[in-house]
Amino acid sequence: PDFTSGVFRGFESLRAHYKRLSLDSLFLFMNKFHVYILHSKILDRYYIGSTQDITKRLEKHLSNHKGYTSRAKDWLVVYSESYHSKNEALHRELKIKSWKSKKMIEKLIGKS
Repeated sequence: PDFTSGVFRGFESLRAHYKRLSLDSLFLFMNKFHVYILHSKILDRYYIGSTQDITKRLEKHLSNHKGYTSRAKDWLVVYSESYHSKNEALHRELKIKSWKSKKMIEKLIGKS
């Protein structure tokens, strides 16, 4: 994928991280499950989700579809965590969603 295009704007830091990884560790990273947080400046909202492939999931959020993220096309990945199992990732996703607090999400992602 072209990480410099507008669709992948949220991945500049991820691209830099990929360059530092060996092929073995990249393989392990890509076979993990991820909890991610998206942000839309237009809506000034966060979206929390989990997936095994963040790139494909972001493409889906930015595509023409029905659902919460269809309301904006400027979603950026602002945070992610990796887990070894889908169950661990889903548990963490639900924990973050249970906060129902923009302030706590911004504290997690390090935004002041």
